[in-house]
Amino acid sequence: MNSSLLLLLVAIPLLASALSVLITSRTFDRILLFAVPSFVGAAAIGLLILHRTEPVVAHSVGGYIPGLAIPFVSDTFTALMLLLTSLTSLVSCIFLVSTGEDQYRFVPALILMMLTGVYGAILTGDLFNFFVFVEVMVLPAYALIAVTGTWRRLGVGRMFVMVNLLTSTLLLIGVGFVYGALGTVNLAVLASLGTPTGQGALALGIVLFALLVKAGGAPFHGWLARSYPNTSAGMMSLFAGLHSKVALYAIYRICTTVYGEPPAWANAIVAIAVVSILVGSLSGFGQNRVRNVLAFQMTSGVGHILLGVALLTAQALAAGAFYMVHHMITMAGLLLVMGAVEQTYGTGSFKKLSGLASREKWAAVLMVLGLFSLIGLPPTSGMWGKIGLISAATAVEGAAGWWLVSAIVIGSLISMLALQNTWRNTFWGAPMQSYRPDSAETGRAASVAITDDVRIPGRLLVPATILIALSVAIFVWPEPLLEITGRAAAGLLDHTEYIEAVIGR
Repeated sequence: MNSSLLLLLVAIPLLASALSVLITSRTFDRILLFAVPSFVGAAAIGLLILHRTEPVVAHSVGGYIPGLAIPFVSDTFTALMLLLTSLTSLVSCIFLVSTGEDQYRFVPALILMMLTGVYGAILTGDLFNFFVFVEVMVLPAYALIAVTGTWRRLGVGRMFVMVNLLTSTLLLIGVGFVYGALGTVNLAVLASLGTPTGQGALALGIVLFALLVKAGGAPFHGWLARSYPNTSAGMMSLFAGLHSKVALYAIYRICTTVYGEPPAWANAIVAIAVVSILVGSLSGFGQNRVRNVLAFQMTSGVGHILLGVALLTAQALAAGAFYMVHHMITMAGLLLVMGAVEQTYGTGSFKKLSGLASREKWAAVLMVLGLFSLIGLPPTSGMWGKIGLISAATAVEGAAGWWLVSAIVIGSLISMLALQNTWRNTFWGAPMQSYRPDSAETGRAASVAITDDVRIPGRLLVPATILIALSVAIFVWPEPLLEITGRAAAGLLDHTEYIEAVIGR
């Protein structure tokens, strides 16, 4: 393979974003929204196949000296993340088109620009350019999060901007300190230097702290749990599959590349992972909207994914990568189910929804399967994800592994009770007598009586059906994904091929 083709995975979304601004056609915009993630997703599948025989592919932009050039690098973990982000983006865009949100001015261009940042951040092998691509990803989100112009979303957008500007500044400072202490921000060169100490370790700690905040891990999760549910369901699905997962991808990449084995401060990540699991699971009891509950489940998911880095073994990294796949698919699917409910019934509030299981049978099936997946019950991918993490934790010597197993089991039990409460308050109970056909969140529509013809349109449930069906398919046939995540974990821990491909040593 010609390694320079990796650049197309960033150049094409960027070009598509520019064309969306220049050519004002709704049909053209929709073609771009579907074509770009489809192209990158297809390329990611090709890379996954290629990496069976060629573990790492790298290209130095502009032909500069290796180590100084901007490197674009792909291995199995990179290709897997490209495929996942493309899949969740494509399905979320299908939902946004179905609801008409893509008709807002510049929304397609902003989404395509955000995808440019996502793909660039995943592909780059340089910390400074990772920061640049993260900013390309986050800047369009400032507008997308307040796209409808409601006062609530504008307020949420302000908080989102403040937190991300602060963490981006901290990330840039950390990257600068890394360069000052170690003389490079190239990940392959950092890997060749061995485990950092002193100022270098402190500088990397600042970078990792900024990424933990961006990922939404506890106790830094408040901004995510407050901002995401106050966007539309389609936008929340898009953000959930991209923003925090790019930060988690970077944490995996940096920790495995620079350390390779648990550092002296690994217990800090263990503590953050455990607190995230328990706080995210427990906080669902205090919410009155379904998507608020799911936002805290995102925090719990971040804790589970961080266990791979906390243990830093091949088994743990493979289990963490598997759980990331499961969580991205399941969370996006659940958010889109609730998006369909909100589009039809005007609200996602517990107080205004009741008895949906008898009215919306297919939505109820999708919701049950999605909730089962979050808890870790069959027949969904969540069961294999949690079994993998528990198995990795029990393989660790000492008491730390059993603390982690306890956190996973207790978190699952708490999540089950919180999600059962969510189900009882929305899909169970007496049939609804009235609803608000526009949006109860804005207060613009009056309640009207429900008639027999009020049903969720089938087109709104198609995106969620795709994702939940994929979760069930992974449960039935997990071997292909287990093989991919196993290869990804092995590649993360063995730096030989990565260093050779990037700097030729």
